[in-house]
Amino acid sequence: MNRITGIILIIIGAIMLIWTGFSYTKKEKIVDAGPIQISADKQETVYWPPYLGGALVVGGVVIIAFSKKS
Repeated sequence: MNRITGIILIIIGAIMLIWTGFSYTKKEKIVDAGPIQISADKQETVYWPPYLGGALVVGGVVIIAFSKKS
């Protein structure tokens, strides 16, 4: 089980190092006056620090290194 957890952490960490964030579009109401509604698309971006991905990779390697072999 520990080896699987370590492999998952390495994969997630590598993905976080390659893609340092993602963007998504959100509809936002600008005017809501009775039957008249005006909305606009607003783009939001989520970033995470690259050292977090590196820490996950290192943590996964440590877990795999110290896991007992069956």
